[in-house]
Amino acid sequence: MPTPEVTPGAPIWADLMTSDIEKAKEFYTALFGWTYETGDEEKYGGYTTASKDGRAVAGLMRKMEDQGSMPDVWSVYLATEDIAATADSVTQAGGQVFMPPMEVPDQGHMAMFSDAGGAVFGGWQPAPMAGFEKVAEPGSPVWFELNARDYDASVAFYEKALGWKTDVMSDSAEMRYTTLGSGMDAKAGIFDASKDLPEGVPPHWTVYWGVEDADAAITTATSLGATVLMTAVDTPYGRMAALADPMGAAFRIMQDLGQGQPTA
Repeated sequence: MPTPEVTPGAPIWADLMTSDIEKAKEFYTALFGWTYETGDEEKYGGYTTASKDGRAVAGLMRKMEDQGSMPDVWSVYLATEDIAATADSVTQAGGQVFMPPMEVPDQGHMAMFSDAGGAVFGGWQPAPMAGFEKVAEPGSPVWFELNARDYDASVAFYEKALGWKTDVMSDSAEMRYTTLGSGMDAKAGIFDASKDLPEGVPPHWTVYWGVEDADAAITTATSLGATVLMTAVDTPYGRMAALADPMGAAFRIMQDLGQGQPTA
């Protein structure tokens, strides 16, 4: 499939900070069929790019010694045409700049932020690394979701700081959900998780990865040491489950049941 079109403010990349990069590579190869290319140690710190069918779908990086207390985690990066301007907008909208904009040689510019509700995310200005080369297929990302504790503040933040054009998918007592874009053209979602997040779990971004068979994927994952955080359930968008890899990094899987899915 062609390289996905980049929408400003939409998820453009995801990477894993892991305490055991070799074990992580083995796990995700078995689960998703990924292959890897590791960048120059001096230039890129050994950053590893994961590919599915020869197309880039994610990054992996080892956790540094001074990050020992931080949990292993998947991070989502949102596209920007001007990373410095985005950093200013994040601050003005009530967020924080954790890592100021910096150049990644011959690839682009990045920064790390938190939104007004405290969820951490990255910004990526491509030049020339344009992010995901495959989406909405098994072994690639199919959806991105912010689990927000302060839903209203989070929606307002992404509208102001990232220029999101939002659509309210649901606004009931049972479920409040807003998307970037609408319908099958939606690129990401914000879920009011204030009643669902366990005590002590901060608001966070989650990546959904496509699989051909969710139940088979769970069997493979658990045989390799993964933990099931939410058993597989059928939804209007597919059969999904939540897992944590053997080092504790959480993610979700989604099997397309033929009803159609939004395009990541």
